Amino acid sequence: MRRRGPAAGALACALAAAATVAGASAQATAATGRCGDPARRPWCGTSLTPDQRAALLLPRMTEDEKIALLASDDPMGGPLGGFIETAHADTNDGIDRLGVPPLYMADGPAGVRQGRATALPAPIALAAGFDPAAARLYGGTVAWEARHRGNDLVFGPTVDVLRTPRNGRAFEGFGEDPYLSAGIGTSWIQGAQEQGVMASVKHFTVYAQETDRLSLSMNVDPRTLREIYLPPFEAAVKQARVATVMCGFGKVNGRWACQDGTSLNGILRGEWGFKGFVPSDHTAAQDTAGAANGGLDMELPLGMKYNAFLLKAAVQQRKVTQAAIDGHVRTILRTMFEFGVFDRPAYPNDLSGIDRTASATAARRLAENGITLLKNDGVLPLRAPASIALVGRPAAQSQAGFGSARVEPFDAVSAREGIARRAGSGVQVTYSDGGDRSAAAEAARKADVAVVFASDSQGEFFDKSCLTLQCGDPLRGDQDALISEVAKANPNTIVVLETGGPVLTPWAGQVKGIVEAWYPGQEAGNALARVLYGDVDPGGRLPVTFPVAENDAPTAGNAAQYPGVGKTTTFSEGVMVGYRHYDAKGIAPRFPFGHGLSYTTFAYSGLTVGSGSAQVTVTNTGTRPGVAVPQLYVGMPSPGSGIPQPPKQLKGYAKLTLAPGQSSRVTFPLTTRSLAYWNTAAGAWKVADGCYKIMVGGSSRAIAQTGTLGTCAAR
Repeated sequence: MRRRGPAAGALACALAAAATVAGASAQATAATGRCGDPARRPWCGTSLTPDQRAALLLPRMTEDEKIALLASDDPMGGPLGGFIETAHADTNDGIDRLGVPPLYMADGPAGVRQGRATALPAPIALAAGFDPAAARLYGGTVAWEARHRGNDLVFGPTVDVLRTPRNGRAFEGFGEDPYLSAGIGTSWIQGAQEQGVMASVKHFTVYAQETDRLSLSMNVDPRTLREIYLPPFEAAVKQARVATVMCGFGKVNGRWACQDGTSLNGILRGEWGFKGFVPSDHTAAQDTAGAANGGLDMELPLGMKYNAFLLKAAVQQRKVTQAAIDGHVRTILRTMFEFGVFDRPAYPNDLSGIDRTASATAARRLAENGITLLKNDGVLPLRAPASIALVGRPAAQSQAGFGSARVEPFDAVSAREGIARRAGSGVQVTYSDGGDRSAAAEAARKADVAVVFASDSQGEFFDKSCLTLQCGDPLRGDQDALISEVAKANPNTIVVLETGGPVLTPWAGQVKGIVEAWYPGQEAGNALARVLYGDVDPGGRLPVTFPVAENDAPTAGNAAQYPGVGKTTTFSEGVMVGYRHYDAKGIAPRFPFGHGLSYTTFAYSGLTVGSGSAQVTVTNTGTRPGVAVPQLYVGMPSPGSGIPQPPKQLKGYAKLTLAPGQSSRVTFPLTTRSLAYWNTAAGAWKVADGCYKIMVGGSSRAIAQTGTLGTCAAR
């Protein structure tokens, strides 16, 4: 039986109602919108197509009005948007004379960064859910709140595939696999745009690190670009019909990302048929003529390159044609028409329209859905211990990533609060911040169970300097030593990690339980308590690989790969990113991609493989209901010398809740694209001749069933 997504309840009803309203807005009469009377302004007629309306409006605009539409008008909104209740990240003032409404924009990959909002778990936790329904709820929740803060567009989701685990923004994306990132990102966008808010998928085309990000030159071969970094954007365009695609910082193969005509005009618009507009990341535009000719439609946070002085000069000097400027304006207008911005009243900036209880419920369910049980030697779920020692500062205040994805929460429930409430008055719950390791160990020694909370520190602007827990934040002290001390004092020690990505766990053999909670959001305490006590099954599976040692990780020990030499980084690892790297090199990870335990057990049987799908039966073989996440991997034949294939690639997954003894037959579609590689010489996707290995199991290293497809030698 398919698992019902977590979108049930009050928030789901509110989001469904909002989607109905949003859909109806496209059919609204001009009288209810901001455009005006179609008799006087024919582009306001809603029976026309977006292209027809833009074609009618464009000739009525003056040169200055056209240029004004190509940049944000709010230089203060960006840096202050997270602290001032009314400030948007960016604003384009529109053209009142012609009925072109203002366009209000907000940061939002993890919740709305505009004053206070619901702090959802980090996007990496969403990816750990392996659950498109949850992603739809996540995007819908963000957009619902963005809409009630008066925004027409939200900057999210972030779908940059994780190349190095040191990446400071690892928490903001969906992990190391392009197939998973594409699926989660697509559902996020669909959920958001159903609420009548445009999404902006980011950062096109490649954005892999914070070190030197503003000036970094990235050399990426065509196959790696197509197979690893572009699929999430391609899915966003083709499957989710995303409204906008944000271009990022740095150069890709010698061309600035926000003026790379090969990617923006050739691939994005030409091959994929993208009809929306391209805004820049803040200050990413480098050159007026280069950006105008290379595909950038709107500069953010203001017109430093796209202003009347520079653009008019570029036209006079014949560096930019008037047709190019008109093309950018037309694209922005048609996108606003397509998404109904002209045809509805402005969204009010009104916090009272947000059902905080429903949003908090969504935050809790999303956190539970992504919490990942990495190790369990019988200590979990908790069985009514008489005393619990909580150790570590994150127990009192959960960690969150910083930068444009940081959210100031409406409320916050700490793990200390949530666990104490769930434990009840008859259980002694003590707390030590871990600053004094001896005192923490003594508190643990006196308790039935010790739970140590540890976190990393990451966010925008800086990469982590290493993968140990205290890296990047000396105030945390030696958390690895703290865990070891507590484990010596109490044999029933559980570690709860609140990290934005992979970290080293040298103490893994010393503790009985390890729970990865990621950055769990404002409902951290309630979600963790419910998982630790077994009120819900831990729903997460790893979207990233946890290495045993620092040098095991991708790009480790190769300065040319990362962080680069002379502000140039070469992606010489090719397609061997994430678990592909570990598999290809025969490196055993600490915890593999896709790994995550349940409080029950599952068996896989009866794998069948056909030309269009693979099927497998999943059975709950334990005594409790639980969540299974069967994963399908494909081992592809090499099409020739010099074109290595990873031992396996994720090409399907499902999420099921099964009762004890219950079985479910799961179908994984297998399309031509599932079996294709990028043929650089042909400039196209090709399916190689040979034998394809089909693998199904509970993680990339826990393959339970195998089959074949194609031309395979008899065994």
